[in-house]
Amino acid sequence: MPHPSGADPRPLTGEPLALDLLNTRWIDGDGRHDLLDSVAGLTLWLDSPPVREHLRPTEAAPAPPADRTTLDRLLLTRAALDTLAAAAAGPDPAAPEDAGRLNEVLTHGRIRRTLGPDGAPESVVETDDPSWIPAWYAAENWLHLIADRPDRIRPCANHACILHFYDVSKNGTRRWCSMAGCGNRAKAQRHYAKRSGT
Repeated sequence: MPHPSGADPRPLTGEPLALDLLNTRWIDGDGRHDLLDSVAGLTLWLDSPPVREHLRPTEAAPAPPADRTTLDRLLLTRAALDTLAAAAAGPDPAAPEDAGRLNEVLTHGRIRRTLGPDGAPESVVETDDPSWIPAWYAAENWLHLIADRPDRIRPCANHACILHFYDVSKNGTRRWCSMAGCGNRAKAQRHYAKRSGT
């Protein structure tokens, strides 16, 4: 089903790019949703602030096309990230084949370092094809997250929720994708259980 232009229906946005890609799937009172179930949803995702922030078009890295090829490459990357995020949240490390799927995405791009005309270093992202740009950036962002604070990559503590977040709280105790949503539901359930004695 097409999504209205400009109206991002997702309950959690603004996470780092890799997690924002994972959060293109969510569950609410109406059931399961997937923003990337169509090219229209892809267009909406590509125009969202976290994505635009990463994918600033340049001569070396033009804007990715909002087409089926770009969508398929993003879905491949999301599947790899989903497996890696589940492993990060569990007791066992990711299997080599799980890392291999993300590494395959990363082979389609690279960072070229040069000395700019003003004498300052420059980094330019180059990909095999513009359709790899969003997938490659999401995979590369995952590398930054796990190099920085892998323990801060978390699934929401609500077991009925499939959203992920990067905990930037000072003490690192965030448990919910949002206090307004899953956090409040958990508080209400605890309050009801306490009052009803269950």
